[in-house]
Amino acid sequence: MVEASNDDLESASITDPYQWARAGRCSGIEVEMSRVLDIVPLRSLIAVADAGGFHRAAADLQLSQSAVSQHIRRLEKALGRPLVEPDGRRARLTKAGVALLSEARRIVAAHDEALERLGPAEGPEFIIGSTDHGADHILPPIVTELGVTSPALNVKFRFDRTTPLNEAVDRGSVDLAVFITEASARPGTLVGSLPLVWCAASSWTPPAGDAPWPLLAIEAPCAIRGRALAVLDQHGIPATVVGEAAALGGVLNATRAGLGISLLALAGPPPEGLVEVRDLPPARSISLTARARDGADQQAVRVALRVLHATLGTGRTD
Repeated sequence: MVEASNDDLESASITDPYQWARAGRCSGIEVEMSRVLDIVPLRSLIAVADAGGFHRAAADLQLSQSAVSQHIRRLEKALGRPLVEPDGRRARLTKAGVALLSEARRIVAAHDEALERLGPAEGPEFIIGSTDHGADHILPPIVTELGVTSPALNVKFRFDRTTPLNEAVDRGSVDLAVFITEASARPGTLVGSLPLVWCAASSWTPPAGDAPWPLLAIEAPCAIRGRALAVLDQHGIPATVVGEAAALGGVLNATRAGLGISLLALAGPPPEGLVEVRDLPPARSISLTARARDGADQQAVRVALRVLHATLGTGRTD
């Protein structure tokens, strides 16, 4: 790689910002333009992980399947290793893909928060933060009702774990957070609960004899992970965590791959590719709490809380 002298750098035209990159090194930091993790491909990787395949990911992103595939290839070229591998008719992340997924979620979240802080306002916003658990069940009715009561409101979402969501409320970047009650000591409004259901791939078979049950869970600390281990221990069922992920999507992918069982908070039937495991003792439901930031739109908060109470008060819908 060519190195530039201080004179070269000082004489670079301020009207040509790319000249700094072409110079090679600046202040000891080596510029590698070929190893760039762009936001759009990172969003595609997250979608593939969460959806369990390219077809559903493309539909979620409103892109063609070939575009999503191209995004993944760009990431693989940047990192020099495969990130996704076939799993029957589905797709799953490689070890390198799982490692990148955790970083991708952080990068995309930071990117989106920066745009929210720096971008032009589109009108009054109401940002709802939610854990992944049951989000597909609790968020759509809130959006529908807010569209009726506050049609000018621009409703947006952030998905994260309990602690980051509460920190976002404290910073003012989230107006209302919905999170697992026992995972936080922060005050809030108890809005209901979600049943916890043991799930596995349809082709998965339980361990023989006294072999421990392989458990897949979100990395600690995690309330549902703790609940799963506690229930199994109380009933004398040996278990070991064989896989963990930073977010729910990774747990679902590993469970679909047949690597073990997972305890999921469900508002309806198990996710695609999974079935309920009825050989294990039931776990009690997990409670959800909502917490609004100071200064949030009070009418929107009241509407959201009312919908949450109505939605979560009915339990499972299957």
